Formats: sequence, C-alpha cells, structure tokens
Amino acid sequence: MTEIRPFRVEIPQARLDDVRDRLTRALWPHELPGVGAAYGVTNERVRALAAFWLDEFDWRATEKRLNSLDQFTTEINGEQIHFIHVRSSREDATPLILTHGWPGSVLEYLDVIEPLTEPADPTDPAFHLVIPSLPGFGFSGPTQSTGWGTHRTAAAWVELMERLGYRRYGAVGNDGGSMISPIMGRLAPESVIGTHVTQIFSFPSGDPAEFATLTAEDHAALAKLQWFVDNLSAFNTLHSQQPQTIAFALADSPVGLLAWNGQLFGENLDPEFVVANIALYWLTGTAASSIRFYYEDAHHQAEPAGPTTVPLGLAMFAGDFQSIRTFAERDHGNIVSWHSYDVGTAAGSERDAAGHYAAHEAPEVLAADIRGFFGSLSA
Repeated sequence: MTEIRPFRVEIPQARLDDVRDRLTRALWPHELPGVGAAYGVTNERVRALAAFWLDEFDWRATEKRLNSLDQFTTEINGEQIHFIHVRSSREDATPLILTHGWPGSVLEYLDVIEPLTEPADPTDPAFHLVIPSLPGFGFSGPTQSTGWGTHRTAAAWVELMERLGYRRYGAVGNDGGSMISPIMGRLAPESVIGTHVTQIFSFPSGDPAEFATLTAEDHAALAKLQWFVDNLSAFNTLHSQQPQTIAFALADSPVGLLAWNGQLFGENLDPEFVVANIALYWLTGTAASSIRFYYEDAHHQAEPAGPTTVPLGLAMFAGDFQSIRTFAERDHGNIVSWHSYDVGTAAGSERDAAGHYAAHEAPEVLAADIRGFFGSLSA
C-alpha cells in the first residue's frame, strides 16, 4: 500500500476528440445586453476561451512538458495521490512540498521548478520539490471516500513526505495550499521547518478590539474582501452546500467548466495557462470531486488549537487577497517574514484575480521570496 509508482500523462486521443466535438457543438446562454459581468461570467469571456481551446491550445504540448518531469503516484488512506518530484543536483538542498488549490493545479508551479531546484546563483538555497495534485484533483483522480478537506490532506502530505524519506522539510502553498501548509506545521512541528504561503486566511473574530490597530491599508483590504463576498463568492457557498448539483453540468459540458472554473482566473492571465488548467480538470474527470473539497471543509469539526508555532512567511501580491497582520498574528505565533509585492499583475478590473497565481505570473519574485525565507531559517 506504500508503493511509489512511476507515472506518465497519457490522455487517450478519443478524449481529446470528444472535447473538441463538444466545444464545436456548444449551446450558448442568452445574455442581457449592456450589463457586463454583473450577472456573472460573460459570453464574450467564455467564447474567447473556447475559441482558444479549439484553435490554439495544444494539450499534447502540456502533456510533454509534464512528462519531462519525474512523476509518481502512491496510495494514501485508500486514495491515489499523484505528485511531481524534482530533486536538485545540490547535496545541501532542502525538501519542499508545494500545494495548489482550486481551480489551480500542479501546472501553476511549473515555472518555479528550475529557479528553486537549480538557482543561477550557487550561493542561493536550493530545494528538492514535491508537487502533489490534491486528492480528487487532476491526476490524483476522483476521491473514493469522504472527508478529504484541508486537514485530512495535510495529514496525507506529512505521510507522503515521510514515505519519500524526508524527515525535515518546508511546506509552501497557494490558495487551498495556503491553508494546508500551516496545518502540516501543526501536525508535524518536528518535521516542518517552516511554512511559506501567498495568503494568510485570518478573518475578524467578532471582537471589536481587533479593529483598534487596523491601518488604512487594512481597512481597504477588508473592503475588498467584503466586495468579493458580496459579488463573487457564490461558488464557495454552492461548493460547501451542494457540490453534486453543479457537478452534473461541469462533468457534461466543457463550456460550463470554462465558465465555472474560469471565473477564478484573472482576465489578464494568458489563455494558455487558463485553458491548460481547466482542460486538466476535464480530461481527468475531476471537476466534480475537486469541488467536494469545500464541502468537506465546511462540514469538518475543527479541533481546538492555539496559534501555530512553526515559522511562517508570507509573500502577498497586489491584486490578490490581502492578508491583515493583526488577524494573522492572532492565529500564527511565529510570523518571521511578511512581504508585499506589486509586479504589475494587478492591472484589470476588480473582478480580475490578478496576482493570485504568483508562481506563474511572477515566478522569479516568488522563488526569491521562498529562497530568502527558508535561507533565513537555516542561517
């Protein structure tokens, strides 16, 4: 049950032919004129992504890029787990596990592999990388049992790193991975040397005293969060309550999947990246199982716990969720690095999730922050 098996991506041509046929025959919804995105994702946006998928996107090129990397599967608690494993040539390299969220995938980390495993400057820290597909996502395939949310995944990742022979390692995350990585530190503080995330999801507790020290920037971050909750969080509610209901549409229509998953990809992201991530969900049949992740978290009885103690570093990007330090320090007792970057990813409308996929949008900036954080821990 602990066997680690080599893996290659080999999507049957029939699957590629089928999605092309479905895209060609798509039925498009009626749309009110002049309302923009007020009612949701627009026909213009989804038609453009569908046209790119049909006319320009080459899944085989994505497949080739993935197959140029060492990939494996193993079984943990009855579920298949897929992961990329790239070791540095450096003997002093530190192991890291990098975790994505929804609607991302392992694809979002491909551009940081080389800068982290083989940095150009030999004095910079180097890393062995483990990049798993979340249970129920991508090449891990649909989950076969309940309970696979952030806590159970964090425990599985601790098991995965132990199975690979890594006794001391760091945890890096984005989106859902930014929640999983700190939990790994709670579960295995003797193994996790530090956690590095792009968001710290700490929110007001309801205590009015928490607002006394908030800055103007903090209030702006809260206003942005409130706007998101009021206008773009329907997916979170539906996933948390009735993921199987929307699953029928997502499993049957690639256009539906483009709209549903595409709503969380910035309009200024290159379509190659957007379509590749969405195609991965379609071709692996994990559109339904991936969104169950939200249900599991919403119905998980969290264990009482105080602040985390493992060193935590944040690399926050303009345009993305803005973490608030007052709340973060309540939940995490050892924040040692807090950096904010504006690398031009924030251009676009308020509905644009710019900066959220920093590993793809600004790989060198993110890689440098990761190197600096873990380098400081070993100094």
